[in-house]
Amino acid sequence: MYKLYSMQRSGNSYKVRLALALLNLPYEAIEVDILRGESRTPDFLTKNPSGQVPLLEVGDDRFLAESNAILWYVAVGTPLAPENRIDRAEALQWMFFEQHALEPNIGAAYFWLSLVKGGRDLQTHSLEDWMERGYGALQVMENHLKTNAYFAARQLTVADIALYGYTHLADRCDFDLQAFPAIRDWLERVEAAPGFVSMDWRPADVDDPASVAAGA
Repeated sequence: MYKLYSMQRSGNSYKVRLALALLNLPYEAIEVDILRGESRTPDFLTKNPSGQVPLLEVGDDRFLAESNAILWYVAVGTPLAPENRIDRAEALQWMFFEQHALEPNIGAAYFWLSLVKGGRDLQTHSLEDWMERGYGALQVMENHLKTNAYFAARQLTVADIALYGYTHLADRCDFDLQAFPAIRDWLERVEAAPGFVSMDWRPADVDDPASVAAGA
């Protein structure tokens, strides 16, 4: 069974939990609070030298980092990972876009404005740039979704999961999605998928939230 090291409030971690839920794959979830330095301990750094979550343990001493790499790993062989060559390349294209255009801006704004106490004051010099570039990324997505229900293969794929992770958090960090009706419709389509779970979801009847079995 997979072992997933993640942080409940992390958009990148949520992407993986969402994919595992949609695929109904069992896993053991271990909460790692990066704000308390729990990803920088010597033990964790032996698992992932970059000191980041999410981190998926796929076997004895085999660990996979980077949220989108993990998404692809768990989705291969399922409808979430297109088999057609061009569909697969388009899914990867949008996953790369998410990492260079969306996550560094909306993801950064969410981290500092929603998770870090006093983060707005600490990052006033960066916020304007995040907003400008973040809105630019949202417009690219909006333009695509005006004529497409999903981002690749005309169905829900890992590309949608990757982009959903931080897009659905945009309104928690000063972004206004009212000007993006196609994005709002797409968010609702993702949320209507069988097996969908919200970022706040935890398995029922959890005694120890630091280590729980989920997705069974």
